[in-house]
Order: sequence, then C-alpha cells, then structure tokens
Amino acid sequence: MVPLISVVDDDISVRKSLDRLIRSVRMEAKVFASAEEFLNSDHSRKADCLILDVRLPGMSGLELHRHLVARKCNVPVIFITAHGSDDHARSEAESDWTVAYFIKPFSGDELLDAVNTALKWKPGDQRNAIDQGDPNE
Repeated sequence: MVPLISVVDDDISVRKSLDRLIRSVRMEAKVFASAEEFLNSDHSRKADCLILDVRLPGMSGLELHRHLVARKCNVPVIFITAHGSDDHARSEAESDWTVAYFIKPFSGDELLDAVNTALKWKPGDQRNAIDQGDPNE
C-alpha cells in the first residue's frame, strides 16, 4: 500500500512544493492549510506520517500534535518551521512520535530521509530522530 503523507502548512508554496516532492517518490500526499482543516478531513486518522508547520493560524502544529497524541492517534511527525531560534517550540515538539524538526529552508533529500525514517518509526525511537538546523541561528 502506498504511504499517505499529510502536510499541514499555511504557506501555499510550501504545500505545493512538498506535495510535488512526496508524489515524486510515489507516495500519496494530502495537503491542508490549517490544523482545523486536517482534523475535519477524512485523512486525519489515515496518515502514515504528518509534516506539521510549528506556527499556524488558529491551532498551531504543536497543539495539533498534542491533540492527536491525547486521542491515541499516534502518527510519526516531522515538524517544520521558519523560526529557527524558537527553543521553546523545539522543546515542546519533542515526543515519542516526533521524528524530525527542520528549520526552513531544508533540502528535499533531508525531508525524504525523515519521511522514510517516520514510516519505520516506533515510539521512543528518539535515538534515530533527525534534527536539522542550529537552534541558535
């Protein structure tokens, strides 16, 4: 079965580029402009991996992740952000289901490596987590 990767980002150019990137490696992609749009979709419980922007209007990516974990919807998550110096958000993103935390811009290869890691993810696999970017930049 083809893996389903759901992307939640309010930036349309990011959604489009990640949609193309994911489809280029023959995975299915579903893109959403907000956490609320994702939660109201039929895909929220079907995703094999989530790519979440940390800062979204309305419910943030961090809040969405906490919401899903609280409801036992355990899906591996890759966080992305344009705010590299936000150490608080980085620490809030840490969980048994957090695979990676990337600071924009990041390479497509790095993201696809993280997606492939996510598809094999087991809770507590932090030793294999991918962290990109200097938090002090």
